[in-house]
Amino acid sequence: MKKILKVNDLSVSFETYGTDVQAVRGVSFELEEKETLAIVGESGSGKSVTAYSIMRLIDMPPGKFDGGTILFNGEDLTLKSEKQMQEIRGKEISMIFQDPMTSLNPTMTIGKQISESLIKHQNMSKKQASSRGVELLKLVGIPNPETRINQYPHQYSGGMRQRAMIAIALACNPKILIADEPTTALDVTIQAQILELMRDLQEKTGTAIILITHDLGVVSSVASRVAVMYGGKIVETGNVDEIFYNPKHPYTWGLLGSMPKVDSKGEELLAIPGSPPDLADPPKGCPFVTRCPYAMKVCRNNMPEYTHLSDTQKTACWLLDERAPQVEIPETAIVGGYKQHV
Repeated sequence: MKKILKVNDLSVSFETYGTDVQAVRGVSFELEEKETLAIVGESGSGKSVTAYSIMRLIDMPPGKFDGGTILFNGEDLTLKSEKQMQEIRGKEISMIFQDPMTSLNPTMTIGKQISESLIKHQNMSKKQASSRGVELLKLVGIPNPETRINQYPHQYSGGMRQRAMIAIALACNPKILIADEPTTALDVTIQAQILELMRDLQEKTGTAIILITHDLGVVSSVASRVAVMYGGKIVETGNVDEIFYNPKHPYTWGLLGSMPKVDSKGEELLAIPGSPPDLADPPKGCPFVTRCPYAMKVCRNNMPEYTHLSDTQKTACWLLDERAPQVEIPETAIVGGYKQHV
Protein backbone atom coordinates (compact mmCIF):
# COMPACT_ATOMS: atom_id res chain seq x y z
CA MET A 1 0.00 0.00 0.00
CA LYS A 2 0.99 3.63 -0.46
CA LYS A 3 2.71 5.37 2.45
CA ILE A 4 0.92 8.65 3.05
CA LEU A 5 2.84 9.77 6.15
CA LYS A 6 6.51 9.39 6.97
CA VAL A 7 7.90 10.86 10.18
CA ASN A 8 11.69 10.82 10.18
CA ASP A 9 13.96 11.58 13.17
CA LEU A 10 11.45 14.00 14.70
CA SER A 11 12.63 15.91 17.78
CA VAL A 12 10.48 18.35 19.75
CA SER A 13 11.26 20.23 22.95
CA PHE A 14 9.62 22.70 25.31
CA GLU A 15 11.49 25.52 26.99
CA THR A 16 10.61 25.83 30.65
CA TYR A 17 12.45 27.86 33.29
CA GLY A 18 15.51 28.05 31.06
CA THR A 19 15.66 24.28 30.51
CA ASP A 20 14.61 22.40 27.38
CA VAL A 21 12.36 19.42 28.06
CA GLN A 22 13.09 16.98 25.21
CA ALA A 23 9.58 15.55 24.82
CA VAL A 24 10.21 13.76 21.50
CA ARG A 25 13.70 12.49 20.66
CA GLY A 26 14.41 11.16 17.18
CA VAL A 27 11.06 9.50 16.49
CA SER A 28 10.53 7.80 13.12
CA PHE A 29 7.54 5.87 11.78
CA GLU A 30 5.40 5.46 8.67
CA LEU A 31 1.67 5.24 8.02
CA GLU A 32 0.07 3.51 5.07
CA GLU A 33 -3.27 4.19 3.48
CA LYS A 34 -6.27 2.66 5.31
CA GLU A 35 -4.20 1.24 8.18
CA THR A 36 -4.45 1.87 11.92
CA LEU A 37 -1.20 2.57 13.74
CA ALA A 38 -1.37 2.60 17.54
CA ILE A 39 1.23 4.57 19.48
CA VAL A 40 1.25 3.24 23.05
CA GLY A 41 3.04 4.09 26.26
CA GLU A 42 2.42 5.54 29.69
CA SER A 43 1.80 9.23 30.38
CA GLY A 44 4.80 11.43 29.59
CA SER A 45 6.23 9.14 26.93
CA GLY A 46 5.71 11.69 24.13
CA LYS A 47 2.69 10.18 22.36
CA SER A 48 0.45 13.23 22.31
CA VAL A 49 3.31 15.63 21.54
CA THR A 50 4.09 13.50 18.48
CA ALA A 51 0.45 13.72 17.38
CA TYR A 52 0.26 17.48 17.94
CA SER A 53 3.51 17.90 16.01
CA ILE A 54 1.98 16.24 12.96
CA MET A 55 -0.86 18.77 13.15
CA ARG A 56 1.70 21.56 13.72
CA LEU A 57 0.01 22.58 16.95
CA ILE A 58 3.20 23.00 19.01
CA ASP A 59 4.79 25.73 16.90
CA MET A 60 4.32 28.59 19.34
CA PRO A 61 6.64 29.01 22.35
CA PRO A 62 7.44 27.19 24.53
CA GLY A 63 7.20 24.35 21.97
CA LYS A 64 9.67 24.07 19.12
CA PHE A 65 10.89 21.64 16.45
CA ASP A 66 14.50 20.65 17.00
CA GLY A 67 14.87 18.52 13.89
CA GLY A 68 13.40 15.91 11.60
CA THR A 69 10.77 15.85 8.87
CA ILE A 70 7.06 15.04 8.63
CA LEU A 71 6.30 14.01 5.06
CA PHE A 72 2.61 13.97 4.14
CA ASN A 73 2.11 12.77 0.56
CA GLY A 74 5.76 13.61 -0.02
CA GLU A 75 5.55 17.21 1.27
CA ASP A 76 7.31 18.24 4.48
CA LEU A 77 4.76 19.68 6.91
CA THR A 78 7.48 21.28 9.03
CA LEU A 79 8.16 23.68 6.13
CA LYS A 80 4.52 24.73 5.68
CA SER A 81 3.32 28.17 6.73
CA GLU A 82 0.48 28.51 9.23
CA LYS A 83 -1.86 29.53 6.42
CA GLN A 84 -0.95 26.40 4.45
CA MET A 85 -1.49 24.23 7.55
CA GLN A 86 -4.95 25.73 8.02
CA GLU A 87 -5.84 24.29 4.61
CA ILE A 88 -4.55 20.87 5.67
CA ARG A 89 -6.03 20.66 9.19
CA GLY A 90 -9.54 19.28 9.09
CA LYS A 91 -9.45 18.69 5.34
CA GLU A 92 -6.47 16.33 4.93
CA ILE A 93 -5.54 15.50 8.53
CA SER A 94 -8.07 15.63 11.37
CA MET A 95 -7.83 14.99 15.08
CA ILE A 96 -10.10 13.67 17.80
CA PHE A 97 -8.94 15.30 21.01
CA GLN A 98 -8.77 13.55 24.36
CA ASP A 99 -11.59 15.32 26.19
CA PRO A 100 -14.59 16.21 24.01
CA MET A 101 -16.16 18.39 26.72
CA THR A 102 -13.22 20.81 26.65
CA SER A 103 -12.59 20.43 22.90
CA LEU A 104 -16.11 21.28 21.79
CA ASN A 105 -17.19 24.94 21.90
CA PRO A 106 -19.89 25.24 24.59
CA THR A 107 -21.36 28.39 22.99
CA MET A 108 -22.01 26.82 19.58
CA THR A 109 -24.44 24.12 18.54
CA ILE A 110 -23.00 20.80 17.38
CA GLY A 111 -24.37 21.47 13.91
CA LYS A 112 -22.57 24.78 13.62
CA GLN A 113 -19.30 23.19 14.74
CA ILE A 114 -19.63 20.50 12.06
CA SER A 115 -20.59 23.07 9.42
CA GLU A 116 -17.50 25.24 9.98
CA SER A 117 -15.07 22.92 8.22
CA LEU A 118 -17.58 21.99 5.50
CA ILE A 119 -18.10 25.64 4.61
CA LYS A 120 -14.37 26.42 4.74
CA HIS A 121 -12.91 23.34 3.02
CA GLN A 122 -15.79 22.03 0.88
CA ASN A 123 -17.27 25.41 -0.17
CA MET A 124 -20.73 24.30 0.92
CA SER A 125 -23.58 26.66 1.63
CA LYS A 126 -24.98 26.80 5.18
CA LYS A 127 -27.95 24.74 4.08
CA GLN A 128 -25.77 22.09 2.41
CA ALA A 129 -23.46 21.97 5.42
CA SER A 130 -26.40 21.53 7.79
CA SER A 131 -27.80 18.69 5.70
CA ARG A 132 -24.38 17.02 5.62
CA GLY A 133 -24.11 17.51 9.38
CA VAL A 134 -27.30 15.51 9.90
CA GLU A 135 -25.87 12.73 7.70
CA LEU A 136 -22.64 12.69 9.72
CA LEU A 137 -24.44 12.51 13.07
CA LYS A 138 -26.49 9.64 11.72
CA LEU A 139 -23.30 7.97 10.45
CA VAL A 140 -21.70 8.07 13.92
CA GLY A 141 -24.80 6.63 15.54
CA ILE A 142 -26.41 9.62 17.24
CA PRO A 143 -30.22 9.13 17.49
CA ASN A 144 -32.62 11.79 16.21
CA PRO A 145 -29.87 13.68 14.35
CA GLU A 146 -32.32 16.26 12.96
CA THR A 147 -33.02 17.39 16.52
CA ARG A 148 -29.61 16.76 18.04
CA ILE A 149 -27.80 18.87 15.45
CA ASN A 150 -29.31 22.01 16.96
CA GLN A 151 -28.30 21.14 20.53
CA TYR A 152 -25.25 22.25 22.51
CA PRO A 153 -22.44 20.03 23.86
CA HIS A 154 -23.79 20.11 27.44
CA GLN A 155 -26.98 18.48 26.17
CA TYR A 156 -25.02 15.44 24.97
CA SER A 157 -23.82 12.55 27.10
CA GLY A 158 -20.09 11.75 27.24
CA GLY A 159 -20.38 9.05 24.61
CA MET A 160 -22.45 11.26 22.34
CA ARG A 161 -19.94 14.11 22.65
CA GLN A 162 -17.19 11.75 21.56
CA ARG A 163 -19.31 10.65 18.60
CA ALA A 164 -19.89 14.30 17.72
CA MET A 165 -16.12 14.90 17.82
CA ILE A 166 -15.66 12.00 15.41
CA ALA A 167 -18.33 13.46 13.11
CA ILE A 168 -16.51 16.82 13.09
CA ALA A 169 -13.17 15.13 12.40
CA LEU A 170 -14.59 13.09 9.51
CA ALA A 171 -16.63 15.91 7.97
CA CYS A 172 -14.21 16.56 5.09
CA ASN A 173 -13.18 12.92 4.53
CA PRO A 174 -9.58 13.36 5.74
CA LYS A 175 -6.85 11.01 4.62
CA ILE A 176 -5.51 10.72 8.20
CA LEU A 177 -7.44 10.73 11.45
CA ILE A 178 -5.46 11.15 14.68
CA ALA A 179 -7.34 9.88 17.74
CA ASP A 180 -5.75 11.00 21.01
CA GLU A 181 -6.99 8.72 23.81
CA PRO A 182 -10.51 8.67 22.29
CA THR A 183 -12.01 6.38 24.97
CA THR A 184 -10.21 7.48 28.15
CA ALA A 185 -13.12 9.29 29.86
CA LEU A 186 -15.78 6.76 28.82
CA ASP A 187 -17.17 3.73 30.62
CA VAL A 188 -16.37 0.25 29.29
CA THR A 189 -19.63 -0.19 27.37
CA ILE A 190 -19.32 3.17 25.60
CA GLN A 191 -15.63 2.49 24.92
CA ALA A 192 -16.55 -0.65 23.04
CA GLN A 193 -19.17 1.24 21.01
CA ILE A 194 -16.71 4.01 20.06
CA LEU A 195 -14.04 1.49 19.00
CA GLU A 196 -16.57 -0.44 16.93
CA LEU A 197 -17.66 2.85 15.37
CA MET A 198 -14.07 3.72 14.42
CA ARG A 199 -13.59 0.32 12.80
CA ASP A 200 -16.80 0.66 10.81
CA LEU A 201 -16.03 4.21 9.70
CA GLN A 202 -12.56 3.24 8.56
CA GLU A 203 -14.01 0.46 6.40
CA LYS A 204 -16.49 2.90 4.88
CA THR A 205 -14.19 5.90 4.38
CA GLY A 206 -10.74 4.31 4.00
CA THR A 207 -9.20 6.85 6.38
CA ALA A 208 -5.84 5.95 7.92
CA ILE A 209 -5.85 6.22 11.72
CA ILE A 210 -3.15 7.05 14.25
CA LEU A 211 -4.45 5.92 17.63
CA ILE A 212 -2.75 7.39 20.71
CA THR A 213 -3.41 5.30 23.82
CA HIS A 214 -1.99 3.72 26.96
CA ASP A 215 -4.59 0.94 26.89
CA LEU A 216 -3.29 -2.20 25.21
CA GLY A 217 -6.78 -3.69 25.31
CA VAL A 218 -7.90 -0.95 22.92
CA VAL A 219 -4.90 -1.66 20.69
CA SER A 220 -5.66 -5.34 20.31
CA SER A 221 -9.18 -4.68 19.05
CA VAL A 222 -8.49 -1.81 16.64
CA ALA A 223 -4.89 -1.50 15.45
CA SER A 224 -3.01 -3.34 12.73
CA ARG A 225 0.43 -2.07 13.78
CA VAL A 226 1.87 -0.83 17.07
CA ALA A 227 4.66 1.56 18.07
CA VAL A 228 5.70 1.36 21.73
CA MET A 229 6.97 4.73 22.98
CA TYR A 230 8.94 5.51 26.13
CA GLY A 231 11.00 8.47 27.26
CA GLY A 232 10.39 10.38 24.03
CA LYS A 233 11.58 7.49 21.84
CA ILE A 234 9.99 4.58 20.01
CA VAL A 235 11.55 1.49 21.58
CA GLU A 236 9.66 -1.19 19.63
CA THR A 237 7.38 -1.49 16.63
CA GLY A 238 5.57 -4.42 15.07
CA ASN A 239 2.22 -5.70 13.96
CA VAL A 240 -0.32 -6.58 16.64
CA ASP A 241 0.59 -10.28 16.74
CA GLU A 242 4.30 -9.51 17.11
CA ILE A 243 3.79 -7.03 19.94
CA PHE A 244 1.31 -9.20 21.84
CA TYR A 245 2.76 -12.66 21.22
CA ASN A 246 6.43 -12.06 20.54
CA PRO A 247 7.49 -8.82 22.31
CA LYS A 248 11.22 -8.25 22.68
CA HIS A 249 11.62 -5.06 24.71
CA PRO A 250 11.44 -5.18 28.55
CA TYR A 251 9.21 -2.10 28.56
CA THR A 252 6.72 -3.87 26.28
CA TRP A 253 6.85 -6.83 28.68
CA GLY A 254 6.00 -4.45 31.52
CA LEU A 255 3.04 -2.98 29.65
CA LEU A 256 1.69 -6.42 28.82
CA GLY A 257 2.23 -7.57 32.40
CA SER A 258 0.24 -4.63 33.76
CA MET A 259 -2.83 -5.49 31.69
CA PRO A 260 -5.70 -6.85 33.82
CA LYS A 261 -6.26 -10.54 33.09
CA VAL A 262 -9.71 -12.13 32.93
CA ASP A 263 -8.60 -15.06 35.11
CA SER A 264 -6.65 -12.99 37.67
CA LYS A 265 -9.47 -12.38 40.14
CA GLY A 266 -8.14 -11.52 43.57
CA GLU A 267 -4.57 -11.07 42.37
CA GLU A 268 -2.67 -7.81 42.77
CA LEU A 269 -2.46 -5.75 39.59
CA LEU A 270 1.15 -5.55 38.45
CA ALA A 271 2.90 -2.26 37.76
CA ILE A 272 6.28 -1.23 36.38
CA PRO A 273 8.41 -0.05 39.35
CA GLY A 274 9.96 3.39 39.25
CA SER A 275 9.14 6.53 37.27
CA PRO A 276 9.65 7.71 33.68
CA PRO A 277 12.91 9.59 33.01
CA ASP A 278 13.29 13.33 33.48
CA LEU A 279 13.27 14.58 29.90
CA ALA A 280 14.85 17.85 30.98
CA ASP A 281 17.93 15.70 31.59
CA PRO A 282 17.30 12.47 29.63
CA PRO A 283 19.55 9.43 30.09
CA LYS A 284 22.47 9.02 27.70
CA GLY A 285 21.61 5.41 26.95
CA CYS A 286 18.35 3.47 26.89
CA PRO A 287 15.51 5.57 28.35
CA PHE A 288 14.20 2.52 30.25
CA VAL A 289 17.52 1.78 31.96
CA THR A 290 16.58 2.91 35.50
CA ARG A 291 13.45 0.70 35.57
CA CYS A 292 14.70 -2.30 33.64
CA PRO A 293 15.53 -5.40 35.73
CA TYR A 294 17.85 -6.63 32.97
CA ALA A 295 19.86 -3.39 32.54
CA MET A 296 23.56 -3.76 31.81
CA LYS A 297 26.40 -1.25 31.95
CA VAL A 298 26.16 -0.62 28.21
CA CYS A 299 22.49 0.33 28.60
CA ARG A 300 23.40 3.34 30.76
CA ASN A 301 25.82 4.94 28.35
CA ASN A 302 24.71 3.93 24.86
CA MET A 303 21.34 4.02 23.16
CA PRO A 304 20.89 0.71 21.29
CA GLU A 305 20.29 0.66 17.55
CA TYR A 306 17.19 -1.05 16.21
CA THR A 307 17.41 -4.79 15.66
CA HIS A 308 15.16 -5.77 12.73
CA LEU A 309 13.43 -9.01 13.71
CA SER A 310 11.14 -9.16 10.67
CA ASP A 311 9.87 -6.94 7.88
CA THR A 312 7.49 -5.34 10.38
CA GLN A 313 9.13 -5.69 13.81
CA LYS A 314 12.13 -3.82 15.15
CA THR A 315 13.33 -3.32 18.73
CA ALA A 316 15.92 -1.04 20.34
CA CYS A 317 17.35 -3.16 23.17
CA TRP A 318 20.85 -4.33 24.09
CA LEU A 319 19.45 -7.73 25.10
CA LEU A 320 19.16 -8.49 21.40
CA ASP A 321 22.90 -8.08 20.93
CA GLU A 322 24.60 -11.44 20.32
CA ARG A 323 26.95 -10.76 23.27
CA ALA A 324 24.10 -10.21 25.75
CA PRO A 325 22.92 -12.93 28.15
CA GLN A 326 19.80 -14.86 27.15
CA VAL A 327 16.74 -13.64 29.03
CA GLU A 328 13.42 -15.43 29.26
CA ILE A 329 10.23 -13.44 28.77
CA PRO A 330 8.45 -13.11 32.15
CA GLU A 331 5.34 -15.22 32.73
CA THR A 332 3.34 -12.02 33.29
CA ALA A 333 4.05 -10.79 29.75
CA ILE A 334 3.00 -14.00 28.01
CA VAL A 335 -0.25 -13.40 26.18
CA GLY A 336 -0.11 -16.34 23.82
CA GLY A 337 0.38 -18.93 26.55
CA TYR A 338 3.93 -19.95 25.65
CA LYS A 339 7.42 -18.86 26.56
CA GLN A 340 10.06 -17.49 24.25
CA HIS A 341 13.60 -16.22 24.65
CA VAL A 342 15.10 -12.93 23.56
